[in-house]
Amino acid sequence: MARLAQTAGLTDIQQEILSTVRDFVDKEIIPVATELEHRDEYPQQIVDGLKELGLFGLMIPEEYGGLGESLLTYALCVEEIARGWMSVSGIINTHFIVAYMLKQHGTQEQKDHFLPRMAAGDIRGAFSMSEPGLGSDVSAITSKAVKDGEEYVLNGQKMWLTNGGTSSLVAVLVRSDEGHPEGTAPHKSMTTFLIEKEPGFGEVRPGLTIPGKIDKMGYKGVDTTELIMDGLRVPADRVLGGVTGRGFYQMMDGVEVGRVNVAARGCGVAQRAFELGVQYAQQRHTFGKPIAQHQAIQFKLAEMATKVEAAHAMMVNAARKKDSGERNDLEAGMAKYLASEYCKEVVEDAFRIHGGYGFSKEYEIERLYREAPMLLIGEGTAEIQKMIIGRRLLEEYRFQG
Repeated sequence: MARLAQTAGLTDIQQEILSTVRDFVDKEIIPVATELEHRDEYPQQIVDGLKELGLFGLMIPEEYGGLGESLLTYALCVEEIARGWMSVSGIINTHFIVAYMLKQHGTQEQKDHFLPRMAAGDIRGAFSMSEPGLGSDVSAITSKAVKDGEEYVLNGQKMWLTNGGTSSLVAVLVRSDEGHPEGTAPHKSMTTFLIEKEPGFGEVRPGLTIPGKIDKMGYKGVDTTELIMDGLRVPADRVLGGVTGRGFYQMMDGVEVGRVNVAARGCGVAQRAFELGVQYAQQRHTFGKPIAQHQAIQFKLAEMATKVEAAHAMMVNAARKKDSGERNDLEAGMAKYLASEYCKEVVEDAFRIHGGYGFSKEYEIERLYREAPMLLIGEGTAEIQKMIIGRRLLEEYRFQG
């Protein structure tokens, strides 16, 4: 039988890229992931390896030094990386979203300045929408930019930055009332700023502070931080696209492809959980035979494999829809929702198959059990996805009465 989650119709180049990434994951990530995760240690050696493979420029056009690959290729690579360790895929994802936003919405000067160095991995990206107490209500952001000559002065506090410390470029969404009179819809008075900074913690440039890492239940290794702006001065030419008031749409475009990424991560973690469960079920004996021969365990394995296949198919469909140039918020929302929910369920079933040993930090499934919940929240909760899906369905199936 072939491995689960195979993808039909890939080119020779896509298959070669995936084979290279899969080999890297098996040799360089899986053997060290649990140890690094328990120490909450940034996987610098792994990141350096990904840089050598060119993955930081996977979707950046060739004219800027990237590989110019599709969203599908990228998503399938993320699936493989998350199968090894989800935190590593998070390091790639935030960088990718910023590069995508630059490619789609940046001025020519911004593309020329940032994309070649992002493709080489010399500049690492992070993006920031959320704020303390904000949750899913992006329209309620309070961070603000005020024009002062040829610069903007930014003030406010942002939350939940993946790569907040290790990044050197952050795309930050703030409110900008300049040119947008009182009463303007909140989403029409937001602007994305491209903020360059030094990697690290503390005051990383005048007016910008990155406090230490947030201590998390899972998703360790990758740094998750706050971002505090206090009189931060940013040149006007660092407004993404050169025009204020478009930040909300730019960010939502980035998040849309980010949802495909989260779906891919869910697929990768679920695949690894299935692999661990089916292997353990054949090694562990009870009542004189491997537990894999007990019908109850076979039922679990059947359900787990079916969920892995279904989530993968929806993720691939969403990526291909975006690559075709069509609107894919419905498909991306469905894929993210299903893949994250199924990932949680497959991981829990693998945990149950392990019995008491699943509770031990000696076993890899313990790490996956703590990582899966992040996918239920990242890039929009299940409830947000269902709102998006429901609204789009009503658009498509509008009753003509």
